[in-house]
Amino acid sequence: MVETTSRPTVYVVGAINVDVVIKTRRLPNPGETVVGDHAEHHGGGKGANAAVAAARAGAHVVLIGAVGNDANGQLALADLNSCQVDTQRVNRCDGTSTGLALIVVDESGENQIAVGAGANAEVSARAVTESLRSEIRPCDCVLISTEIAGEAVLAAVKYASLIGATCVLNPAPPIDEVLEALAYRPILTPNSGECRQLATRVGVDFSDIRSAAMGVCEYTRAPVVVTMGGEGVVVCRPGMHPVHIEPVEVDVVDTTGAGDNFNGVFAARLAEGDPIEVAATEANRAAARSVESVGARGILKIS
Repeated sequence: MVETTSRPTVYVVGAINVDVVIKTRRLPNPGETVVGDHAEHHGGGKGANAAVAAARAGAHVVLIGAVGNDANGQLALADLNSCQVDTQRVNRCDGTSTGLALIVVDESGENQIAVGAGANAEVSARAVTESLRSEIRPCDCVLISTEIAGEAVLAAVKYASLIGATCVLNPAPPIDEVLEALAYRPILTPNSGECRQLATRVGVDFSDIRSAAMGVCEYTRAPVVVTMGGEGVVVCRPGMHPVHIEPVEVDVVDTTGAGDNFNGVFAARLAEGDPIEVAATEANRAAARSVESVGARGILKIS
């Protein structure tokens, strides 16, 4: 059984990866090989990254996902447990590998990422529903990202809505099931590109990111929080003027996982009862701090 607590819990539904990170002078062009000094192994996956960020922000966190029954799976779970993330709802899948991301980072901190989904593709709607049904309360927060099967994403949003829990959906990427999920009015946390994609797909006319966010907010009748990297964050709520949260000045080393850190801290603060603008401000600060070092989170210790 998952540990029970009187405090609100953040349930994170999403991918668990091991990231292999290579830092190079510049990113490769198509068909080109670039050489870095060495490769590092980091904990990764949008779900796992956000879960760790929420736990570090002080939340009680339960992660729902899947890993392979392999060495990388053991490595990922050990790392998550050391970060005080409850992994009892993570399935160990035979016959498939743990998700793996290959990440190249240039001197300015920009990156290119390729992901092998592995066990993340095995996260099912039934497993998600059963995991949430066993413990979730209306005071809890459910954070969902879309590197897993679309049916699992939709199931998580539906069940959070049924219970009346706070539901945060990070549409990265904005898969087809995200459009179905909009009917349940989750809080959306796209980045600028994802917000534009959503606005286009729901038929919103827009001229800039602010009008795109407002249009999606009016369409869903739920808050939309757009992360814009070095330009800060825009918070839109139905019937209200957008709020712009200023960026935090930092020395950028690697932008990998910044959005995941934002989402984890955002969910943690919402679970503690912060208003959306306050939660987004704290999350913006955490995301800024995260880009000052390589990798989405710490280096994995490989024995």
